[in-house]
Amino acid sequence: MSKLTKSQLLDVMAGETGMSKKDVASFLEKLANLALNEVKKNGEFVLPGLGKLVKINRAARMGRNPATGEQIQIKAKTVVKFKVAKVAKQAVL
Repeated sequence: MSKLTKSQLLDVMAGETGMSKKDVASFLEKLANLALNEVKKNGEFVLPGLGKLVKINRAARMGRNPATGEQIQIKAKTVVKFKVAKVAKQAVL
């Protein structure tokens, strides 16, 4: 079983909703932009039934260069993580 490609996703969603592939592609692009803007502005974006995107601030820390074993300082940074909803976890298991 292979994973769903973007083109296949558009085909499936167009068939399920009765929308054109172009409209589905536009909707998904707008949803992604909305999600990223909301995470940037408010710190999280919830997709009911799937989970939420959360902005997390990572503190500076000491790390190790895997090639040389030398200790290095890793700078603090902001990252985005996806936390899967309990309903989605249970559906997959």
